[in-house]
Amino acid sequence: MPKRVLITGASAGIGEAFARAYAKRGCELVLTARREDRLQALADELSKAHDIEVSVTSADLALPTAPKRLFEKACEDGKLIDGLINNAGYGLPGTYLDAPFEDHRDFMQVMFAAPAELVHLVLPGMKARGDGQIINVASLVSFMPGSKGHTLYGPMKSALMRFSESLNAECQGSGVNVTALCPGLTYSEFHDVNGQRPFLKSVPKLMWQSADEVVEAGIRAVEQNKPVVVTGGVNKLLAATAQLLPGPLARAAMRQQSKAFRNTPEPS
Repeated sequence: MPKRVLITGASAGIGEAFARAYAKRGCELVLTARREDRLQALADELSKAHDIEVSVTSADLALPTAPKRLFEKACEDGKLIDGLINNAGYGLPGTYLDAPFEDHRDFMQVMFAAPAELVHLVLPGMKARGDGQIINVASLVSFMPGSKGHTLYGPMKSALMRFSESLNAECQGSGVNVTALCPGLTYSEFHDVNGQRPFLKSVPKLMWQSADEVVEAGIRAVEQNKPVVVTGGVNKLLAATAQLLPGPLARAAMRQQSKAFRNTPEPS
């Protein structure tokens, strides 16, 4: 179990659940997100409840300079990062041309470039000490064909999963464990922020998991050094099915299903 864990996107949802899970395990925490007031409230609560050190750094990972500044801030007290949870992320609704490219550029920075840079910053120290854990929060959509709407979400999550697989292979025997955590639909404010909540009301409850369930599966997987973990039985079945279906059939199924949960009206 890592002694000091850096968690991005820690102010709510899966990130907050990771913070609570590691706090219960007695780990020191470095929490980051854009909403410093929520981070500080969480830090105060966890520090008091578990008698641990919790530091807070507000950061906007859409800024290319943010990962290095975050790392330097986290390590300025001379302590080291031996656990990294790359969780920060969001959805960009609509089709590709519905948003200016600047929004897509920021999205790619947050979803892939920032996690990759943070890994590049923490990994040398982990390897030198022969101990470390990295969880990159990908998604069930990493296994799925592309769909209309949220154009870059699937590609970014797929890249994060493949990146994690490569890192896991490269770190074999080093004492550093790397896992891509691939949850499906998770109860959190994620879908409220990106405006998709009304389109998900018809999704059966068996498709949903709590953030706590997702986090515990992720921690178990990284402890076992699994390159990839899909959480939940239904999601495992969906991921396996997507891999077995012929491409045209898988894409046709994705087009049909995406109508239920993508806010992408047909052109008039």
